[in-house]
Amino acid sequence: MTAFLIILTIGLPWLGALLVWLVGEKRPSLLHALAVIFAVAAGVAALILLPLAEATAFIQFNTQGILGELTFVPDGLGTLLAAVATVIGSLAVIFSVSYMKGHGQLRRYYVLVLLFIGAMAGLVLTGSLLLLFIFWEITALCSYALIAFDNDNPAAVRGGIKALIITQLGGVGLLLLALVAQAQLGSYQIDLFLAEAGNLPTAVLALLAFSTLAAAAAKSAQVPFYTWLPDAMEAPTPVSALIHAATMVNAGVYLLARLYPAFAEVAGWRTAVVIVGLLSVLLTGIMALTTYDLKRVLAYSTISQLGYMVTAVGLGGIFASQFHLLSHALFKAMLFLAAGAIIHTLGTRDMRLMGGLGAKMPLLRNVFVVGALALAGLPPVNGFWSKELILEAGLKSEMWWAYAGLLIGAGLTAVYTSRMTWLVFWGEARQKYHLHPLSAAMSIPLVLLAVGTLTSWLLAGPLSYVLHNTLPFHELHALTLGEMVTELMSWGTAVALAVVLLGMVIWWQREQLRGIVAKLGWLEKTAVNSFGFESINHGLTIGAQRAGALLQKTQTGQLNWNVVGILAGLLLVLLILWGSV
Repeated sequence: MTAFLIILTIGLPWLGALLVWLVGEKRPSLLHALAVIFAVAAGVAALILLPLAEATAFIQFNTQGILGELTFVPDGLGTLLAAVATVIGSLAVIFSVSYMKGHGQLRRYYVLVLLFIGAMAGLVLTGSLLLLFIFWEITALCSYALIAFDNDNPAAVRGGIKALIITQLGGVGLLLLALVAQAQLGSYQIDLFLAEAGNLPTAVLALLAFSTLAAAAAKSAQVPFYTWLPDAMEAPTPVSALIHAATMVNAGVYLLARLYPAFAEVAGWRTAVVIVGLLSVLLTGIMALTTYDLKRVLAYSTISQLGYMVTAVGLGGIFASQFHLLSHALFKAMLFLAAGAIIHTLGTRDMRLMGGLGAKMPLLRNVFVVGALALAGLPPVNGFWSKELILEAGLKSEMWWAYAGLLIGAGLTAVYTSRMTWLVFWGEARQKYHLHPLSAAMSIPLVLLAVGTLTSWLLAGPLSYVLHNTLPFHELHALTLGEMVTELMSWGTAVALAVVLLGMVIWWQREQLRGIVAKLGWLEKTAVNSFGFESINHGLTIGAQRAGALLQKTQTGQLNWNVVGILAGLLLVLLILWGSV
């Protein structure tokens, strides 16, 4: 039963992609129906799998060769992320029925989205580092193709190429981890690596720990690699929801949480993880205050919230990190889809051209406010509970500066969330626009995500027990819902709420603070330029493109030279394998 559910969770989206491709472009209604049916079916399979989580490999293929043993392990961490990917992915597909109506190249769109969902499910359910790497690269390819989906738009093409190149740095780090694990331990199995990591040479383990951090930072758009994610906003909005809430950016956080037991004792690693996460929280929190592009504000907030999760891992708060991942997936998917509905209706992403939408679009206003409350971290919605657990982890740690930084981040989040919500839904309308009612395909996912945002915190106890029982190397403490509520009834929570409320007051009293804001103009200019990291990442992108152009000269088109290249590569691989025996 469990093995069958694993196959369905990963395989159904891919089977749907195959059928969509075979149907072709001439029957768009059938394309929509097939995509929805297979995406929803995968989500149902993942939800059924979640309570059956076990730390046992239910699918095993022994290749008796260099690929080693290929396994799938439905433990609590993997099944949680698979459910997030498939359920939220299915809601994005349903939303797409209306959003992509009449759009060209619908077949390509649904094929890539379904491949993306299946690859993410495979990434988190596999027990093999090699398979994890393969799924990791498939998600990178799908994200590149979807970001650049509108290939007549130069900005979309640039964004796709930029995402592909920067996230490939993460692929290099993960590949290094897989190959060294195979060379040192004779296996790609994650459980074996966690059990034997302490026996590896100190220098080797440190190399793997920091290469894994680089891989996670690139994939989850953390400092210094975060600049690719705002440019990914050129993708269709359902894809933005998919990337930011359900799939790719969660992979880096997942990797850190999965391998935390192996690297926790490496000198300086946890501190480095906290620094990367904390800088991401603070820098992108400031950047969200300097843009009027609705989707970019949400993109910066995604990087910031992922920074909270990364920081939590560095502080040892694995459950807090993954609980916030679940909360964020729900409310950020809702915010992105709501933003997509607004943009679809108004034809603009510029918040300066919005205003006054609250009275005219009450459903969108209501779900957006629910998501905004969760993003700001106010009770009773899910973002409050999961973010407070992260703050509690900081409060209990020796890194007091991390706790202080997270508090500042909470205040920044409250300011830019208030600004965004007010600019879109309140005040006077700043342009004339014709509004039309939301379709059922848009309304249903938004309502379901709003319900999830309001209630998912009730799953804290069951989720805690599942992770405790199926992650033996992490030594997690099982936490009941009552214990969580009691733990958060502390002065630390009161301080955090006060900071959030202060952030909201700062926005509402902005007119009285104009003098102070004017003196911070230098900070705004720096933030608009991504604090210099845009230049660094642009240099990396240009360098990769130029290297590719140089390598292109080796492709002479002559068969003899191609055969020589293949044989030389084969000889090199054989020498490497012979040397590792």
